[in-house]
Amino acid sequence: MGRKGSPMSIATRRGRETASYTDLRDWLRAVDGMGEVRYVKGASWEEDIGRISEMLHHTEESPAVLFDAIPGYPRGFRVLVNPLGARRRLAFTLGMDPQLSTPQLIDAWEERLGQIDPVPVEEVDGGPILENVLEGDQIDLFKFPTPKWHHLDGGRYIGTAVADVTRDPDSNWINFGTYRVMIHDRSHCGLYISPGKHGRLHRDKYFARGEPMPVLAIVGMDPILFLASCLEIPLGVNEYEWAGAVKRGPVAVVRGRHTGLPMPAHAEIVIEGFVHPNARIMEGPFGEWTGYYASGSREEPVIEVKAIYHRDDPILMGCPPNKPPYEAHHFRKYLRSGLLRKALKDAGVPGIAGVYCHPVGGCRLLYIVAIRQMYPGHARQAGLLASQVRAGAYMNRMVVVVDEDIDITDLHDVMWAVLTRADPAQDYEILRRCWSGPLDPAIHPDHKGFNSRVIIDATRPWEWRDRFPIPIGPDPEYKRETREKWGWLLDGSGQDGRTTDPLPRGPRRRRRPAR
Repeated sequence: MGRKGSPMSIATRRGRETASYTDLRDWLRAVDGMGEVRYVKGASWEEDIGRISEMLHHTEESPAVLFDAIPGYPRGFRVLVNPLGARRRLAFTLGMDPQLSTPQLIDAWEERLGQIDPVPVEEVDGGPILENVLEGDQIDLFKFPTPKWHHLDGGRYIGTAVADVTRDPDSNWINFGTYRVMIHDRSHCGLYISPGKHGRLHRDKYFARGEPMPVLAIVGMDPILFLASCLEIPLGVNEYEWAGAVKRGPVAVVRGRHTGLPMPAHAEIVIEGFVHPNARIMEGPFGEWTGYYASGSREEPVIEVKAIYHRDDPILMGCPPNKPPYEAHHFRKYLRSGLLRKALKDAGVPGIAGVYCHPVGGCRLLYIVAIRQMYPGHARQAGLLASQVRAGAYMNRMVVVVDEDIDITDLHDVMWAVLTRADPAQDYEILRRCWSGPLDPAIHPDHKGFNSRVIIDATRPWEWRDRFPIPIGPDPEYKRETREKWGWLLDGSGQDGRTTDPLPRGPRRRRRPAR
């Protein structure tokens, strides 16, 4: 056991591991103790924070950065970016060993998914989120140093690392998801939700009845809640209870004064209001996860803000989309891969050796599935289901099915399999009219909503797999063992960490002066 705030700060509850942090501030102290946080003062909201975020997102294993003393705002009003952009911080957040490798983390996460039993929330009367409650004329969304994340954004998006809380009007099922929130003025903000998302299902029910939808936008929170907001949690499951199961302890919530919706008692900033059926304002453009301003500008529903809650010296979390891979892809490549692999197994597909939702495709556009072939049609079954189960259906573009000797995290290895084991006439299947949305950049602006996708069977042909040429080189496990044993050679250092000369040198000779 480490001390609180150390990399191994894990407490034990009923013989099981549980994350020891309560809120974002506890989490920050812990990961700071791991050397994973940098502090910046004086960066501007207009340009600096956005450009620094882009740099962090496109640097492997980059640190989290906390901005303070932002020009035009009081000290203490801070912005946190890239909190989950590195494997060590993600593993710690999930209550796992920060030293786990990529395959180990995916395996551990899939195993954890099989153990999740939703934990009911703990409703409390108060908490730090109630330290400041702004209502009426006090409401001002510009009170916080919301950055302009991309140069061509249509405004300032306070909701990027956001959990938007809604309630099903029929069942009272509480859901939250990450749906972008743009500031329009002091008391109104846009709420864009893609078709088919759980929050959109709730919204459509309210609007069909001509009723306003109550909503909370949590824009500073325990990172485990943000993770829950980003993932494909099953229909009808309360993300608060799911997050409590992952942390193995209940999430403490208080009720919003106007909507009655539950908000985290230890959140940093929460916006409360109503979305009315006939109130729409032009929203966007916004740089999205595909790497484009894909959805343009159009009229979208608006949150009429009734209250803003925030802690003293609040921390606004930001996860601005960027060209893949960005921060969300760095953590989703583990979490969504585990979800999709479990979904395939739950659907009855045997022999699943691995699944990787590749970050180059935003962890949606490209899935790699490795199988141990067991019968004719096995590869097609795995590929077709991967493109259609809930964890993989939204805006997928390509599924590649490979044999288990392929390293699914290595795009070179995957493409080698595609180019040497798949014949396009026989091994490519195209599905049409699949679930897409307005963010799909490849679809004509007038025809968004559906897309097509290709399933590539890059396994050895079943009928003559025993006669297929023997490949050169090691399998993925052998490669991992080699890197663990000999990886020190790649950084030019000896086994003791000291830089070594390429060749031993003899005694130096004194050069004679030129005549």
